[in-house]
Amino acid sequence: MRPNRLRLPTLVVAFAALLAACGGSSGESGSPDPTAPSASEASDGPAQFTADQLGGGELASASFAGQDTVLWFWAPWCTVCRAEADDVVAAADALEDQVEVIGVAGRGEVAEMEGFVSDTGTGGLTHVVDDDGSIWSAYEVFAQPAYAF
Repeated sequence: MRPNRLRLPTLVVAFAALLAACGGSSGESGSPDPTAPSASEASDGPAQFTADQLGGGELASASFAGQDTVLWFWAPWCTVCRAEADDVVAAADALEDQVEVIGVAGRGEVAEMEGFVSDTGTGGLTHVVDDDGSIWSAYEVFAQPAYAF
């Protein structure tokens, strides 16, 4: 399946905007904004989680602290998720040294999730299993596909 050339630039621009926004707390001099809250002071920072990875192992969200990260919420039966998979991989590849893309699979069985990754060629991305929906809920994701930056 070829990437949809209309969606790919949109994803790359969105991921690039993430980089600009995450670096947006610096003034023109490049110095940190002294009025910006530190990560420990931020009251509504990203939800922390630890989850099993598809293919084995475990991933703690704390491991991407300090790194620009996009969570891609998908379900194995979602046709839109399947259709955009090539574009997500292409955007992740285009920004590979700048943004980490983590798939958050939910609303299905692990075997179906593994099939999705195999069918869509998204095995180069890290994917976690949200079998109880707790990660989706913590990020207020109620439909797929969705992204958290």
